[in-house]
Amino acid sequence: QVRLVESGGGLVQPGGSLKLSCAASGFAVSSYVMTWYRQAPGKEREYVALITRGGGTPAYADSVKGRFTISRDNAKNMVYLQMNNLQPEDTAVYYCNVDLVWGQGTQVTVSS
Repeated sequence: QVRLVESGGGLVQPGGSLKLSCAASGFAVSSYVMTWYRQAPGKEREYVALITRGGGTPAYADSVKGRFTISRDNAKNMVYLQMNNLQPEDTAVYYCNVDLVWGQGTQVTVSS
């Protein structure tokens, strides 16, 4: 059974950092494009970052470029999202995705 479980969210002050984790089971993250999305209150879910199957360059939404870094640990079957210089507009539930499978999400709140 394909499953994704996100963790690492929390409350952080503006300018702070968090690292989100996505634990995958039932498939190998090395074989798929893995994507992070987020959904803020009252807004539609939006793309944040993706990492390709091979060694290609990761891609980012313009709103997070230069602040967020997506990475993958094939041995642990994990995908990560390092988020630096967080701002209030980054507040959202963050989801890990592969094809049509979604995790339950992890809440990130940026507030002073």
